[in-house]
Amino acid sequence: MQLGIVGLPNVGKSTLFNAVTAAGAECANYPFCTIEPNVGVVAVPDARLDWLTSLYAPKKRTPAVVEFVDIAGLVRGASKGEGLGNKFLANIRTVDAIIHVVRCFDDPDITHVEGGTDPARDVEIINLELALADLETVERRLAKSQKAAKAGDRRALAETETWELVQSALSDGASARSVELTSDQAEIVRDADLLTRKPVIYLANMDEAGIADPESVAHYTVLRGIASADGAELLPICAKTELEVAELDESERAEFLAELGIAESGLNRLIRCGYATLGLISFLTSGADECRAWTITRGTKAPGAAGKIHSDFERGFIRAEIIAFDDLQSVGDMVKAKEKGLIRSEGKEYVMRDGDVTLFRFNV
Repeated sequence: MQLGIVGLPNVGKSTLFNAVTAAGAECANYPFCTIEPNVGVVAVPDARLDWLTSLYAPKKRTPAVVEFVDIAGLVRGASKGEGLGNKFLANIRTVDAIIHVVRCFDDPDITHVEGGTDPARDVEIINLELALADLETVERRLAKSQKAAKAGDRRALAETETWELVQSALSDGASARSVELTSDQAEIVRDADLLTRKPVIYLANMDEAGIADPESVAHYTVLRGIASADGAELLPICAKTELEVAELDESERAEFLAELGIAESGLNRLIRCGYATLGLISFLTSGADECRAWTITRGTKAPGAAGKIHSDFERGFIRAEIIAFDDLQSVGDMVKAKEKGLIRSEGKEYVMRDGDVTLFRFNV
């Protein structure tokens, strides 16, 4: 899972990135501090994998991972080359989803590129720049399909109709997500990697006072309405606090969060939100050599999950021996699970479930 972080300069993007990746991205009170995109890979916290690791004491423990891509702050006209230009938009064309960081606190000591905090205006600026960048891409695709259609290419006619639908929405400042497409049309659009077609998570960056009760903060409630209208997830977070948490020893983090009245870290909530937004789940494999979490799309059948491990597993799939993690944990180990008949043999039509502890049988 790869998540791209966008927002205006000085809204807390790089502070968030530092907190969740501990990558040390430069963070300063002036625009364009981030020049090249920062990329950090983060292990997905998974108590189930921790338990399996303690059970098997394997040679190797491999968690699922999330890749965060933090680009320079965007400004008005970024799609036309303003600020540091639109080359940074290219850095997030291939991400799975976008985290849109929006400042939801007032602080005269932290420069705001637009002169003051206004979530609605800030969101509009970023969304418009993303839409304009997409419009440029769509117009190129449309011109190409129109030319092919005139030459008698039947598929090009369908492509032209599709690109015209998307162009109309983007020209009105709407997102490509707002366009209802058939499965065939969605396939046409897919390889263009349109920024506004990607799922978005709005992240409200609060100050330490606001994070304790986000609903009491007017800026947050404005952003909540925007996220709701967009059908998007909204997460309140205090990037400054998250950075302080990230710098603590593991043993001190829980105590620090408890003192602040925060149930869990923003990283955990953000990763869980990303999984939900993209419709992802994890299945687990275990043994003396390795315990590992594998990320798949919800609805994936057993052979497809096997293919995540190796193409031979999918090609020669015979069956999957599966036990729900909760069932395994309740009895304590695989021997007792077998005695109680908790391990199931599933075939090619089995739809994988989150937390399935799996052994694939195959023959090639």
